[in-house]
Amino acid sequence: MKFGLKSLLTSAAIAAALMCSSAIANAADVHIVAVTHGQANDPFWSVVKNGVNAAAKDMGVSVDYRAPETFDMVSMGQLIDAAVNQKPDGLIVSIPDASALGPSIKKAVAAGIPVISINSGSDVSKELGALLHVGQDEYTAGKAAGAKLREMGGKEGLCVNQEVGNVSLDLRCKGFADGFGGKVTVLPVSNDPADVRAKVKAALSSNTAVDTVMALGAGTAGEPSLAAVEDVGMTGKIKVATFDLSADFLKAVADGKAAFAIDQQQFLQGYLPVVFLANYAKYGLIPGGNVPSGPNLITKEKAAQVVDLSAKGIR
Repeated sequence: MKFGLKSLLTSAAIAAALMCSSAIANAADVHIVAVTHGQANDPFWSVVKNGVNAAAKDMGVSVDYRAPETFDMVSMGQLIDAAVNQKPDGLIVSIPDASALGPSIKKAVAAGIPVISINSGSDVSKELGALLHVGQDEYTAGKAAGAKLREMGGKEGLCVNQEVGNVSLDLRCKGFADGFGGKVTVLPVSNDPADVRAKVKAALSSNTAVDTVMALGAGTAGEPSLAAVEDVGMTGKIKVATFDLSADFLKAVADGKAAFAIDQQQFLQGYLPVVFLANYAKYGLIPGGNVPSGPNLITKEKAAQVVDLSAKGIR
């Protein structure tokens, strides 16, 4: 009787070990695809990708990160469709244009692929069938930035938009204008820093009443805007703020040459969805709602603390 019980316990232990081994093996088999609109030359999206890669390593899953070379909704839709055909265990998408990308996202959901949206599309994520959204409310963040710049004495501003037509960036400008209260002109530019610098310089030279510049991306628009302000000899006199972070812009904030930066913690936008989808694939676990990754206002008092992390591609 004792021998039989011992054998039974031993068999149970072996079975448990085999189940554990199987679970570990299954974790390695989990495949996730991330498709974003982030362009190859945009340092913001390199931080998102760093988050994706870090989570893939931590969770022991494979993740493919894909993005079009330019802000191209047709190409992005094709990338999502291609991902759906691969039948991954999870799909991560940004949604800068719901009308263009909605059909492809709905196709993924209809195929039984769990979808999490990031960065842009918080307002349409649920209706398209995504499990949840990881990001910040862009209008609210823009409004907070506008109110802060008005508080700092701003009366007439530029909103430098490097992707006009990207709903999230358009909402940032709208929020900024509403929070700012004064006259605001949207300045369309490209993702080329030289183009941004030239256009901001021309705008400042043609209208000396502008005392505030709101950029929508630190590396692509914030740093070139600071350079343009320096070109017209108004460093420290024209207030420059930006969404997102870069090491050089943060140094300018710390030195008093820029007003502040808005941190939406995009590393988490890459990291958390991988963690969520890995756990969903393995255990059926998922948060019950959207996860706000920002905004956090990085002023002069905080800037020096995050410069190093920004240089490392984490902040």
